Amino acid sequence: MAQVGIVMGSDSDMPVMAKAADILTELGVSFEMNIISAHREPDVFFEYAKTAEEKGFKVIIAGAGMAAHLPGMCAAIFPMPVIGIPMHTASLGGRDSLYSIVQMPQGIPVATVAINGGANAGLLAAKILATSDTELLQRLKAYSQSLKSSVQKKDERLGRVGYKEY
Repeated sequence: MAQVGIVMGSDSDMPVMAKAADILTELGVSFEMNIISAHREPDVFFEYAKTAEEKGFKVIIAGAGMAAHLPGMCAAIFPMPVIGIPMHTASLGGRDSLYSIVQMPQGIPVATVAINGGANAGLLAAKILATSDTELLQRLKAYSQSLKSSVQKKDERLGRVGYKEY
């Protein structure tokens, strides 16, 4: 049973949403990914959001661009955490998406990551789940340690070759 639902309004969002899926896969978190347009198929969307809890989802990651209704509508229906990923848009650079997602009315919170922040959405979902999963928490700690080691290796290389050769 999937713990995380990943939903996007268009297949053009896939490169960003795949980053969330990659992180969840790396951390051993099960997920289900769907493309559902809240505007073009509202009946399908409402069914998805209404049944997400009974499917076992503990978190939904929803990506959306422009009007960006998908994350907020998920949060209005799904009783557990929703993480919104604003998509970069050609017209306003994703600021329209960002504002649409973060400006939710009182009582309908959506956790929001950076524009095109798929990887951080996956990490945030895993961290939410890790509050009640000690094994996942250990995998997250190991992931953080690998990030630290990566930076330290880059620093060591810089010390060996200097900035001009780097």
